[in-house]
Amino acid sequence: MLAAAAVCPCPPLLVPEVAAGAAPELDAARAACTEALGVLAAARPERLVVVGSAEESGRGTHPEGARGSFRGFGVDLDVRLGVDRGTASERPLPPSLAVAAWLLEGTGWTEAPIEGLGVGEPLDAERCIHIGRDIAAGAERVALLVMGDASACRTLKAPGYLDERAAPFDAQVARALGAADVAALSTLDADLAHELKASGRAPWQVLAGAAEGAGLSGALLYEDAPYGVGYVVAAWS
Repeated sequence: MLAAAAVCPCPPLLVPEVAAGAAPELDAARAACTEALGVLAAARPERLVVVGSAEESGRGTHPEGARGSFRGFGVDLDVRLGVDRGTASERPLPPSLAVAAWLLEGTGWTEAPIEGLGVGEPLDAERCIHIGRDIAAGAERVALLVMGDASACRTLKAPGYLDERAAPFDAQVARALGAADVAALSTLDADLAHELKASGRAPWQVLAGAAEGAGLSGALLYEDAPYGVGYVVAAWS
């Protein structure tokens, strides 16, 4: 059963060493992420599943101890997803899960074993929801840390340039995540999300599947687009 969930954005700029001189611009987002992780810890889960956007077209699992790096962003910084239990593969974490690993390291997460799941942007809603249901099946108390960004088209200087559909889409996402609205997340338009370069669509729909029938309530902790990319932080408990 799903006991709690935290939703965080996944830009490598969340890591101060990557952001360098611009690091203070995301201080509020980092603080909100820390607050959301506190909600997960308070739920006392027996297992934490970190779900994030990934390049592959399907799904890719990452055992506890899997490593990631920010060297591709010009920073000599490595991270690890939880404790190395001797089961980690050589396959590196995708950037979204590397950011999650950095967040968890920062809070000193020790509450429950961790596993990672990368979901590819092309996965359709039905498949994502089915994956979420599988994660939450059974009596074990599971928490989700869900990593993904909203649209990348909020301003002229955004990675996807300005698209007038971006702000309404992001507002819809923020409302759904803040209200723990499973139905609204389940019916997000995958084609529109793709056109707006919203990397969080598939992870959010995995969350929707996991949360079916859980009766969780939501709180929106942060919503902004400081670089023309929508960042949302929410906590469900």
